[in-house]
Amino acid sequence: MLNFANKYLHLKVIERIKKPISFEMELFEKKFRLSMSSKVALLNRITHYIVNRKGKQMRPMFVFLSAKMVSNGELSERTYRGASVIELIHTATLVHDDVVDDSNQRRSFFSINALWKNKIAVLVGDFLLSKGLLVCIDNNDFDLLKIISVAVREMSEGELLQIEKARTLDITEAIYYNIIRQKTATLIAACCSLGAASVKPHSKDVEILRKFGELIGMAFQIKDDLFDYGSRKIGKPTGIDIKEQKMTLPLIYTLNNCSNKDRDWIVNSIKRYNKDPKRVKAVIAFVKDNGGLDYAVSKMKEFQSQALELIQHYPESKYKEALVMMVNYVIDRNK
Repeated sequence: MLNFANKYLHLKVIERIKKPISFEMELFEKKFRLSMSSKVALLNRITHYIVNRKGKQMRPMFVFLSAKMVSNGELSERTYRGASVIELIHTATLVHDDVVDDSNQRRSFFSINALWKNKIAVLVGDFLLSKGLLVCIDNNDFDLLKIISVAVREMSEGELLQIEKARTLDITEAIYYNIIRQKTATLIAACCSLGAASVKPHSKDVEILRKFGELIGMAFQIKDDLFDYGSRKIGKPTGIDIKEQKMTLPLIYTLNNCSNKDRDWIVNSIKRYNKDPKRVKAVIAFVKDNGGLDYAVSKMKEFQSQALELIQHYPESKYKEALVMMVNYVIDRNK
């Protein structure tokens, strides 16, 4: 009953955030479907499957709300193209991620690689990536193309840096922030800066909104990492980051603030016993008992307040209000 109530409240928040841009989101969905079209029947079947299993669509929401906030409610065709590019690139990365992670599910549905195998999934991801780039090139939106291209480069570097550090477990808090800035925050930063650039190119708003999105992305990833320490299976199975030897903020803080003996025990647990449920559970309990979660929550709220501070000077509007709700939703969400 509690889960149902939480789900209902979660949906109500999303509806409230979407309300000022409900018309734009409906029109965007039509344009997005068209942007994925192909002459190959197999591709159309797969992209139809993808579109019909869409998530919360937070990224296009960031594009539209950012654009409307900085332009007093005005939009252009460039805004719709920017939202389509972001969603195409984001979808491409998810398809590729499922192949890399050998994952058979995405949002409780079968992943593309589970249904059509890895080769087709990789090619579909490549197709979506090229479609996204061509949306910009065909319309001479080279400023938008630069924003999204930088984001793709950063995401790739962030993922590779995380893989490299998982092998050595020598990650510092500064390196952790660099990883999450690149692999997660950079795409949300691109959403917000694309929104601003689509209506006010070359204005100072583009950089302000980029930084705003980056800070939200940092808070978003820390919240995601905190789910790994939850008592319920929210968002992802508990302890999965430890099993995959991913060094998240609660763990990093604990390692930096415990005795050498405890540190050796934690590192040994992650390196040699990360598949042992009892050992993983013991590590999670140790992190909780030694302030790891409290510290991560405090840093998450710090990024949240910095993000809100950046947009304080914009005039009050329903779009700004919805963006503030988005920032708060990022850290209050339960999945």
